[in-house]
Amino acid sequence: MHNMSLSFVLAAILGIALPARAEVVVVVNPNAPEASMTKEEIAQYFLGKSGALVPIDQPESAPIRAEFYKKVADKDPSQVKALWSKLVFTGRATMPKEVANSADVRKAVAANPKAIGYIDRSAVDATVKVVYAAP
Repeated sequence: MHNMSLSFVLAAILGIALPARAEVVVVVNPNAPEASMTKEEIAQYFLGKSGALVPIDQPESAPIRAEFYKKVADKDPSQVKALWSKLVFTGRATMPKEVANSADVRKAVAANPKAIGYIDRSAVDATVKVVYAAP
C-alpha cells in the first residue's frame, strides 16, 4: 500500500514538473493543391532547398520551433542557424519570414496561397489546411 501511494505521489510530481509538449502540425493555405506532405518535402522549404513555397517561421525562443526542426528536419536550433547563416552569407537564400507565434503563422498562411508554416494543433482553424502532423 505504501509503495502504491508513493507511486501516485511521484506520478503527480512528474506530471506537474514536465512541461506540456506542443503537438506540431504543418499548415498551408486551404487553396493550396497539397493535401499531405512528407517531412522530407517540408524540410526542403524550411532548410532553403526549395523556394516553391514560402516558409513562415516562429521565433528562436519559441519551444515549438526547436520541436518542429527536431521532428521534421532532424536538426537542433544551432544546426539550423548555422545552415541559414551559410545560405544567407553565400546569397543562395533569404531567411524565412519570422512571426511571433502560432496565431500569426496561421494568419500569414491564410493570407498567402504559397505560404507554409508550423503551428500547435490547438491553433488550427478553417483558415489553414493541415498537411503534416509531427509524431
